[in-house]
Amino acid sequence: MRLVVQIPCLNEEQTLPLVLESIPKQIPGVDEIIVVVIDDGSTDRTVEVAREHGVTHFVRHARNRGLGRSFHDGVQRALELGADIVVNTDGDNQYPQERIPDLVRPIVEGTSDIVIADRQVHLVEHFSPLKVKLQNLGSKIVNMAAGTTCRMRPAASGPTRATA
Repeated sequence: MRLVVQIPCLNEEQTLPLVLESIPKQIPGVDEIIVVVIDDGSTDRTVEVAREHGVTHFVRHARNRGLGRSFHDGVQRALELGADIVVNTDGDNQYPQERIPDLVRPIVEGTSDIVIADRQVHLVEHFSPLKVKLQNLGSKIVNMAAGTTCRMRPAASGPTRATA
């Protein structure tokens, strides 16, 4: 199985090294891990920093196109690279990349087609109550649009939603 980890970035030269260093190099059941950086019009050294950390696959936007377009273009590139699994993370290091093996395990085991991690936004200290509500609303909308049903699967340090 080929896993592509896509990382949308906008001026992430400071935090991107932490993200890249925390992405697992090997995962049971995964033959190859490819990292794709989506540069969404960065004006800093994001691309150079990614190259310095071994990234060889990029999607480059000449100007800022937004997160939605970056995710879309990253998935397109992942499919061009023959991805069996695509993981979305972010260049600002807000997600625990070391949990990627837990995230992809239900797919590798063939028990789920899609897995969506739960960031547990209610536990993020710097999120205001309004931001928590908006994050939860966004998750509900995505699930409705995708036609997914969720069941919670316990993981080492938090739940993951897995859908078959």
